[in-house]
Amino acid sequence: MQCSWKSVILLALASIAIQYTAIRTLTSKPFQLCPLPSPQNCGVGAQETDPSFERGTAGGGGCDDYSYFTVNSTRKLHILVLATTRSGSSFVGQLLNQHQDIFYLFEPLFHVYATLVPRQSHTRNPAERRVTLGASRDLLRSLYGCDLYFLENYIKPTPSNHTTDKLFRRGASRALCQQPVCDAFGPSDLNVEEGDCVKKCTTLNMTLATEACQEKRHVAIKVVRVPEIGDLRALVEDPRLNIKVIQLVRDPRGILSSRIETFRDPYRLWRIWRATGRRPYNLDLNQLTVICEDFSSSVSTGLSHPHWLKGKYMVVRYEDLARNPLLKTQEMYDFLGLSMDKNVKHWIRTNTQGSNEPSAKHKFGTVRDSAANAESWRLKLSYDIVDFTQTVCQKVLNQLGYKAVKSVDELKNMSFSLVQDKAFVPFL
Repeated sequence: MQCSWKSVILLALASIAIQYTAIRTLTSKPFQLCPLPSPQNCGVGAQETDPSFERGTAGGGGCDDYSYFTVNSTRKLHILVLATTRSGSSFVGQLLNQHQDIFYLFEPLFHVYATLVPRQSHTRNPAERRVTLGASRDLLRSLYGCDLYFLENYIKPTPSNHTTDKLFRRGASRALCQQPVCDAFGPSDLNVEEGDCVKKCTTLNMTLATEACQEKRHVAIKVVRVPEIGDLRALVEDPRLNIKVIQLVRDPRGILSSRIETFRDPYRLWRIWRATGRRPYNLDLNQLTVICEDFSSSVSTGLSHPHWLKGKYMVVRYEDLARNPLLKTQEMYDFLGLSMDKNVKHWIRTNTQGSNEPSAKHKFGTVRDSAANAESWRLKLSYDIVDFTQTVCQKVLNQLGYKAVKSVDELKNMSFSLVQDKAFVPFL
């Protein structure tokens, strides 16, 4: 007997839910809320709903039983870069990664989506979205507590003896390419290439990675698979965390152009349109509309200044950062309440002047002439695609201060910018 398409979808969703439930059930150390006299940070323990983990309960453990639980005189800062693919998020992540007191992870949610939704990275199905976002929030909560073991549930193949060579973009994190995690590089090796790290450091020991995280004063994580800030409210309001969100936005026309160049197969029909001037009938418009809808919804929420985001939310336009990297980076660090150390300044000077090196052309590379790159999409997209994008994304273009063009000449005239002067003051 043939199954209906509805039955197939229900079975698929049930399978995802079962996988996620199994991961939550089998994880022995979820993030714990400990009853502290002041709202300091707690490490990894048991759930607050488990009575056996109350302080003083017979047979109970609690935070005191974990050697890695510490209470700092200054709260650990949990930084989250909220972005979308090809919006300049790798660049912003590195501005945090270079700080000597920050433990940085590059898109750990990749593993959640690869496990639960292997065929697509941005699901619009409501039930599927609830499952993946729930799993994402749980993982982020654990990682901010330096529980990297929780991540092992999503890495395939499953790490053996807490070691793996499958952590996505491991080499993008300085802390995972230095001692005690890796002995191949010393303290003087400030700018280790990602490829060199992966090659010379070989497998990653998650126990050493956890220790490295605990030794740092702050944790920063970049995510491109969470649609909007409202999806993170449960994390932002969690008293165990001290989260500050930097929402990175970029002109949707630039994002689309970058994705067309980078993800060649998924965006093949857009390239056909650009080359022929004819829009394919089966073009996946969600590849554009999702960007604009998520940006608009997220920025609308953030800029409406809800009480739960007070002191915790900042919007950064990629174009502003590209044109004035030192100034905008300083503004980011001021929002975080951190000093911008010399390593960050050195990295900016090295990585914003352009390069002919092969690494500069890598799809996730950060070495480029940032100012010239900010609006280079204008020379790559056809006017038809730009005009269509402006129609679909008119609301968010106005929200974020991006000018529309009305002719081919206006599009290709690089003597004037399409980025309006617009201030996004952090909600303090």
